[in-house]
Amino acid sequence: MSTDADRQPTPDGESAIARPSMGVVGLSVIGFILLACASWGFILWGGDSGFEKLFSGETWKDVGGFIGKLAGKGTEERAAFLQLDWWGHAGKLAYETLAMSVLAIGFAGIGVLLTFLPAARNIAMGELSPTRRGSAGLRAMYFLLRGVFIFTRGVPELVWAMIIVFFLSPGILPGAIALGLHNYGILGKLSAEVVEDLDTRPARALRTAGAGSFQMLTYAIIPQVLPQFTTYLLYRWEVVIRTTIVVGFVSAGGLGR
Repeated sequence: MSTDADRQPTPDGESAIARPSMGVVGLSVIGFILLACASWGFILWGGDSGFEKLFSGETWKDVGGFIGKLAGKGTEERAAFLQLDWWGHAGKLAYETLAMSVLAIGFAGIGVLLTFLPAARNIAMGELSPTRRGSAGLRAMYFLLRGVFIFTRGVPELVWAMIIVFFLSPGILPGAIALGLHNYGILGKLSAEVVEDLDTRPARALRTAGAGSFQMLTYAIIPQVLPQFTTYLLYRWEVVIRTTIVVGFVSAGGLGR
């Protein structure tokens, strides 16, 4: 429904509805479509992309041979899934994978719980700061923790594992530490942003009533942050379980061994 404010005079003296100019979203959509078309153009016509080989008869013959050998067809040995001792071995490795993932997400979760509050801008130098405007120490801690979050999540888990194996013997612990360091940076950033986006009215009401920083943290901040933090923690644990297999190639633990 248009109003008089939405109408602009035309050269003929008639009013017309003003059309909104294209914003960032519109330009982003156009850019995405152009990139998608350029990518598919390169795949289809861009030299040795190998796309045409995907539908060749030789490729599907190799796929059939792989599936047949996976089922034990055409080999002298029995398939691994038909051997009970291999099931026991796989179960042991799966247990190591699960243990590594639990340790990793535990390391990351404990580290985040200890450091995510000073890494939030509104805690370090905003309206929820203990000193109202913050202090030099809180500001320094804020920038330090933000830098640590960027560094730890910027280094891939596999690289962390390769570094840690030089100091610790291969096993579950190096893989758990590597996964924990990477996910510490991710969870730390997400948790700090949750604190920055929370509703500050309960905390301000408690401060007006004379509550201290501990009471504000206990009754106004943690109850709002905890559900979202738990969601992020469980999601990253799911990712860690999958990534454990890749890290196991380097740390020699779990199903990746």
